[in-house]
Amino acid sequence: MAVLTLLFAALVAAGIIYGLLAAKRRREELAALAARLGLEFSPSADADLARQYGFLNHLARGDNRYAFNVLSGRYRQHEVRVFDFHYETHSTDSKGHSHTHHHYFSFFLLLLPRDFPELRITREGLLSKLTQALGFDDIDFESAEFSRAFCVRSKDKRFAYDVCNPQMMEYLLANRDLSIEIERDALALAFDRRLTAAEIEPNLDRLLAVRAHVPEYLFASH
Repeated sequence: MAVLTLLFAALVAAGIIYGLLAAKRRREELAALAARLGLEFSPSADADLARQYGFLNHLARGDNRYAFNVLSGRYRQHEVRVFDFHYETHSTDSKGHSHTHHHYFSFFLLLLPRDFPELRITREGLLSKLTQALGFDDIDFESAEFSRAFCVRSKDKRFAYDVCNPQMMEYLLANRDLSIEIERDALALAFDRRLTAAEIEPNLDRLLAVRAHVPEYLFASH
């Protein structure tokens, strides 16, 4: 029994050390990427950034919310923020014991020159179909393929139709893993995991591609 306990403790210690080394290596890779792209890099936890953009759905979950490993600055003439995000949820098991669950994912922000109403474009899935059954309808489009692939929600349908124009729909159908939110002065991409350093730049380019498909007349009107 003592041997098993020592073995378990050794495995736990090895896991912790591996995790710390992996986190250090990732910070170094992100710092090098930021330097190459001309962006600033801050590994520190940033609760202020989480609060500043807490109106975005993905950044309003759980508690103890903070951004970290933040890349920020101008990228191809656009002001951007890319960061890891943490939040906590809590549960109670059948024995009454409380458990804290830590969640992490990558988030991309592009700052827009004017404010817009909320618009969410997410992959169609079981959850979105359940909410539709409860009366939370999404917006349908002439493209049946796009309507099957994505759930689009906004109180401003005209804005949703303007953004989800044929070119945008074609782009999103070729990039079906994207989850997009526009609200106020933010255009955001959310992922369900922390991306590797090598995945950051290609997804920054996809963020800019989404921005490029938003019609320019929307920025000219007030």
